This record gives sequence, C-alpha cells and structure tokens, in this order.
Amino acid sequence: MAEKKPKLVDANEPNLYRDVFPYTQFPKVVFDERNVDYDLPEEIWITDTTFRDGQQSRPPYTPQQVLRIFDLLHEVDGGSGLIRQCEFFLYSKRDREAVELCKARNYKFPEVTGWIRAVAADFKLVSQMGLAETGILTSASDYHIFLKLKKTRRQALNAYLDVAKAALDNDVIPRCHFEDITRADYEGFVLPFAAELMALAKQYNKPVKIRLCDTLGFGLPWPGVAVPRSVPKLISGLREIGVPSEWLEWHGHNDLHKVQVDAATAWLYGCSAANGSMFGVGERTGNPPLEAMVIEHAQIKGMNDKINYAAITELADYARSELGFDIPNNYPLVGRDFNVTRAGIHADGLLKNEEIYNCFDTEKLLKRTVGVAITDKTGAAGIKHWIEARYEIEIAKHDPRVVKIKDKIDAEYSADRVSAISDDEMFQWIEKTFAGDLPQRKK
Repeated sequence: MAEKKPKLVDANEPNLYRDVFPYTQFPKVVFDERNVDYDLPEEIWITDTTFRDGQQSRPPYTPQQVLRIFDLLHEVDGGSGLIRQCEFFLYSKRDREAVELCKARNYKFPEVTGWIRAVAADFKLVSQMGLAETGILTSASDYHIFLKLKKTRRQALNAYLDVAKAALDNDVIPRCHFEDITRADYEGFVLPFAAELMALAKQYNKPVKIRLCDTLGFGLPWPGVAVPRSVPKLISGLREIGVPSEWLEWHGHNDLHKVQVDAATAWLYGCSAANGSMFGVGERTGNPPLEAMVIEHAQIKGMNDKINYAAITELADYARSELGFDIPNNYPLVGRDFNVTRAGIHADGLLKNEEIYNCFDTEKLLKRTVGVAITDKTGAAGIKHWIEARYEIEIAKHDPRVVKIKDKIDAEYSADRVSAISDDEMFQWIEKTFAGDLPQRKK
C-alpha cells in the first residue's frame, strides 16, 4: 500500500472536539459515511497490564503475589506466545524486586517489559533493570498536551522523540503509548507523530512500537464512525502510513462498556496486540479482561493445543482466595454462577442436552461443571440436576424424595424468602430426606 507522509499541525489552540465531547452532555457518535476494510493480521496476541494499570485501582501486590500471577499467566500461555508480554512499574523497591523475581524465571512468554514517563531520568531505570523493551508515556490529545503538559504539539513531539531515541541508542525497543488517542487530533498530531517514529525505526533499523490508549473509553467498534472515536479508522490510518501490524497495540478502558469489543475490533482491523489485565481490573472502570481475550482469540483464530484454557479457572481461584478479589457471581467465564441456571425450564433443558443452555463444554475447557441454583423458579428438574451433580445417583424428577424437597423449597418462598437456597441447606435437606439411603457424594 502507498505510504502517506502526514505533517504536524502545530496549532495555536487545542482541538478539543467539542462537537463530539461537549462534556456537559454525553459524548456524541459522529458518522462520516466512510468505511474501512478488515485487516486481520496473520498472528494476533495479548499483552498484560495486570502489574501496571491493574495495580492502579487496588492495594499493590507483594512481589511474591506478582510472581504467582506471572507463573499462572505463563501456565495459561503454555508456550504458545498468546500472552506475549507483561509490563511493570519500575519506580519502587517493591516494583523492582517483582521484576527481578519474574525475570529469574527465564520464561520466553510472557516477556518482562517496563513502563516509564517520557523523561530521561526514568529511562535509567529501564537500563538498570536490563529490559529489552519499555512503554513510554507519550500523550497524544490536546487535552493532555495543552491543558496538562502546557506545551505546544511540536514541543511535546520533540520531547517524545528524544526519549525514543535514547531507548534506541541503548538497544531498548521503545513502545510509545499514545495516551488519550480517542480525543486526539488524528490528522494534525497522531499520524505525523507516528510517521516520525517510523522514520526513527528505519534510521535505527529497529522496531518502534505504538500503543493506542483509549484512556477514557471513548473508542467505538464501528467502521463508519469518524475519528477520533472509530477504532477501525484509528488503526487503518496507521497501517496506511506504513506502521506494521506487529508494532501496533490497543489499550482500552471500560468507561462506556466497550472495552472488550474494542480490543477484539482492534485485532480485526490490523492491530496484532491487545493489552488486557487479569479479570479486567485496572484504573477506574478497568481494562479488557485478559481471560476474555484468551477466549476471544480462540474464537477468531481457533483453539491452540498449547494454551491451557483451564488455568483461567485456577487464576480466578487464586485471585479470590489469596488476593481478596470479589469477582461477581455472574461474571463471565470465572464467576461462581457463570454456568449456573436458575430457571426450572432451563434446568429441564440441561437434563435433556447440556448444549441447550451451556455456551460451550465448560467442564472440558475450563474445568467448570454446569450447575443449577435452587430458587422458587428451579422446579423438580433443577433439583434432580443439583442432586445428580453432587451425588452418585440417577433419580427421576418425580421421585417422592425430589417432590418432598421441592415442597420444602416452595414453603420457604411462600414465607416471603427472596434469596437462593444455599448449598449447605440443600445438603442438610437431602441428608434428612434420604435418611439411611443417602448416596455417596461425588469428589
């Protein structure tokens, strides 16, 4: 494809896109009647920000906790290169200790990378830690350049280029984080800045990567939307000026509930890397959930025998038991009730054929047996399923013992109960109802 040569527009006043971001109203969706084509790279992968963005919304992990998470991410990856990198803060002694512990594992995947501000003093930390790649904060929108940094576009661009050159001079791959790209002047700053970085890459004969950061979650997955909000157009334009797919990475936030679909859309339109965090935990509304991206990848590219999908469940168990994560019960893939049905008609369908109400074989792929929660809507079929899932028995849904337990449940809700029946209650009622004929519990 023919490469464009965009030029910096060093504006006197910031472009705040007030027609799109009025601030006193919700953001506007603006269509420009121009579509772009899919550009799915041959290889797509995930990068992880659990130890960087993921620690900006919770108490910091201990170095040993970081190492355990890192080991589990490696276990999920299974040597496939799907979870290709993890990024780390480098500022505190605790941060650096965690980096050293993870580096000592000598894993090929995930690779340990850093994150710094665009200042020379921070770059020394990267050199001291012996990292091959680092992220560099290079804010792209006029909200940041004019209102936060108090610089002109030219001043900001020159400062960013100086740090990128310093990285290249020290044989470190710079990954420039285009902060707030979904509010940035795309033609006037983003493309010219990217073009300058590609010129540096050519000069040094080394990669210079670009991370597109949707800092406030304004990105939209629809190709017909105008920049700066269209994820397809943001990526397509960078591809048109010659940025290779493998040097592009998407980093999103979930302020407007688009974080997962935007990350997958970035893949589809030419971005090889999608950045996520463990269970989506990140600053404010969080980042693309890494475990969801693993499953998204399998849907787009097919399953990989090397990837340990079931280790996602192990990661969730560790997060709950050791890290204090309060994962909502209905959270996709790892919530306790992710594959649990409450409706009696659904339970009846599960008994006839599990595929009717289970989205995939959760037992085989995630080591999560499909379940039924007991409520006033469960019915005899649901009680039968609950019993058979936990005991070595096959029982008819019209068995008198099932009917007796159902009567007990109905009585609870007739007395104005609103909560689900707990497992402990069910075990007690079954033991009492079955009396001396209690079947053996499944392990």
